Amino acid sequence: MQILAKKIAQLTGHRASVFTVEAGPESQTILSGAGDGWIVQWSLDDPEEGKLIARIDTNIFSLKYISVSKTLVVGDMNGGVHWVKPGHPESTKNIAHHKNGVFAILELDNFVFTLGGGGKITRWYKTEERSMESLQLSYHSLRSITYARTRNELAIGASDENIYILDADTLEIKQTIANAHGKSVFALQYSPDNRYLFSGGRDAHLRVWNVQNGYQSVFSEAAHWFTINAIAFDPRGQFFATASRDKTIRIWNAEDYSLKKSLDLKKYAGHVNSVNDLFWSPYRNELISASDDRSLIVWKIDVI
Repeated sequence: MQILAKKIAQLTGHRASVFTVEAGPESQTILSGAGDGWIVQWSLDDPEEGKLIARIDTNIFSLKYISVSKTLVVGDMNGGVHWVKPGHPESTKNIAHHKNGVFAILELDNFVFTLGGGGKITRWYKTEERSMESLQLSYHSLRSITYARTRNELAIGASDENIYILDADTLEIKQTIANAHGKSVFALQYSPDNRYLFSGGRDAHLRVWNVQNGYQSVFSEAAHWFTINAIAFDPRGQFFATASRDKTIRIWNAEDYSLKKSLDLKKYAGHVNSVNDLFWSPYRNELISASDDRSLIVWKIDVI
């Protein structure tokens, strides 16, 4: 199989680094959050026109759209968790909760999980918009989170170099993968079949862990020149992409971990600064990247 990649749009308008890109309210929409405090909604049908739908007063590090309540959960650089209803600013809740940034947000059934720079994970009631419980998992930043439904497990990457495997119901630590990466574990994703856990770190390494064999390491490679910030699987689970501070996006075969494509500035007119986040939309199989260069790029990915 060969990968064909084409840049089809560059989304501009943010006034600072774009740190997060997520699924929007409709299948053809995406949301971006940036250092300017803006949350912008984009349509993949008309990607040149972004719509500012909400803003907060400081840098946005993470966000998640909750469809059942039409609410944005937004994490900021100071540890604040904001519950924002676009068009209804009077209903916004701003809760000073974490320390030193909210680096990741996960929606899971009736709950939302947030990770903080102070090493705490918090479970929130999704509809009541209030915290339910917190766990001091580390005394370093918690940077990434992913969920394996078949095992009901959360994997959490921390700046203490460890990956923590938690029971999603009780938050009991079932296993610690110690020294998973040199320095912080910035990116985590379970494979779509939940058989493998993929991780990326500040050490620029990509690692794969066999979930069914006690999270034993089955692959490790220096996949980029600098930090791996994000990992995203394509909707069919055949490929995955990694984003890095080295300004590139790399696409890999999910079966044998072979490198299939590297999207850079010179050959593909890619980003000119760090690539911070990725979202692989099932809508027309488009990959969206967010960067320190204040833009997002929409990539059309084809397999031949």
